[in-house]
Amino acid sequence: MYLLQKSLFSFESWLEIESSERLELFFSALDLQLYAVKLESSSPQGSKPINREAILRALLAAPLEGISTFTRLHERLVNDLRFRYQCGFRLDKRVPSISTLSRVFATITEKGLAKTLFVDLVSQCREAGIIDGTHLAIDSTAISAYERKQPKLRSQETGNANWGAKYDTFGNQLTWFGYKIHLAVDTASELPVSLEVTPAHVYDGEIAIPLMKDIAENLGWKFKFVMMDAGYDQVKNYQAARDYRAQAIIALNKRRETEPPSGMSSNGTPRCSMGFDMVYWGADGDRLKFRCPHVLGKVDCPLGTTACSDSNYGMVLKRNITEDVRRYSNPHRNTRRWTELYNERTAVERCNSRLKVHLTANDAHVSGIEKVTTHVYLNTIVLLASALATQSLVRGEEIA
Repeated sequence: MYLLQKSLFSFESWLEIESSERLELFFSALDLQLYAVKLESSSPQGSKPINREAILRALLAAPLEGISTFTRLHERLVNDLRFRYQCGFRLDKRVPSISTLSRVFATITEKGLAKTLFVDLVSQCREAGIIDGTHLAIDSTAISAYERKQPKLRSQETGNANWGAKYDTFGNQLTWFGYKIHLAVDTASELPVSLEVTPAHVYDGEIAIPLMKDIAENLGWKFKFVMMDAGYDQVKNYQAARDYRAQAIIALNKRRETEPPSGMSSNGTPRCSMGFDMVYWGADGDRLKFRCPHVLGKVDCPLGTTACSDSNYGMVLKRNITEDVRRYSNPHRNTRRWTELYNERTAVERCNSRLKVHLTANDAHVSGIEKVTTHVYLNTIVLLASALATQSLVRGEEIA
């Protein structure tokens, strides 16, 4: 039997399992009967009813198998009897046509079933202990559109694909025509817990609050930290996290950075009267404590402590986070603990990579933001169901 790491879900290890065995495990983690019932048509089907549960299984298996079009999925069902059987189709019946696969996909979109299944699986992963949910990371990733390119102003009128632009690590501007996937990811499991799909021109910083709201209000979770890159460096995002009793850990956007207030470094560290950065000395809730750097041996002040304090303890300053929610945080910005938390942000980058490299999120062959959103949800469902299947596999091996 193939062995997987027991301490952490690894999608890469999951993909190393032989395809037919992996599909069997994958479907064992999914109970799709209730969702298939919602796909039933109210009109009579005549003598040849459509097995919608089998089609739903096939549409979910497609991203896992690298299948991005209805035509290729139809061909796989026709030519691979084992795949057809594992999806739930009878071998003595004809495979549903390409148009039938497309119509069922459209019904899934119309009824929002992909999102419903996604939310249910997120809750199952939380209940199973796979998702922790207290540390989140938010970021976006670009995906191309299966639509004719249009001028930006005309694209904005449709609400669908549009032109987007971003800078790479070398400062070069990259443009694309398509969409953005905005993801909130649990940093412990690197699994998605909330998502939004928008036209490519929508600014990242505008979507952080809807994602946090979805997690806090719709899922009912209490999270402690939410990590984001400099593209989310807006006061409203820090304040929104605080409204949910969480701390936003966000890199400062140096492109928009202005001079900090007098007596403060850019990262929010107060400076003493001699201009030295004081030393962060812990926090009590929203109150941050800073001490004299000379007393702590960080600098050699020519005036010693006499100019600032009569105590050998040295001067102490206390600042409340509410004075400047952007620069002040608990833990304090750029401390070891703050950096450790910020580094957890790479969880969302790895999740985005899996969706685009190992699955088919960046190869949508449907048009319109609603159908593209369904396509993305099906890809994220694969990640969640794979994690549940992996846990079942590992537990089975432990019992054996």
